[in-house]
Amino acid sequence: MATPTDENFNDYKRAEQKALELLAAMKAVSPKKVDIELALLVAIFELHKGTLPAETIGAIVQGHLKQILPHYAAKAARPTAGG
Repeated sequence: MATPTDENFNDYKRAEQKALELLAAMKAVSPKKVDIELALLVAIFELHKGTLPAETIGAIVQGHLKQILPHYAAKAARPTAGG
């Protein structure tokens, strides 16, 4: 039986997979990264619409970015095979 923490992580991974599927679909609609970036940010604001002020939503986004930046920075620093 999964612990609540394990189940929360599993929920997150399912949501992450759906987000990556959505990203692939968005790339098929627009080749412009800025269009996709803005649309994804709008989706975050829409998720919290009517429950939080815009400034709080922006702070949430910035907090999440601070958490994931080290993960992606570490990946970018690793040399690739053959290069």
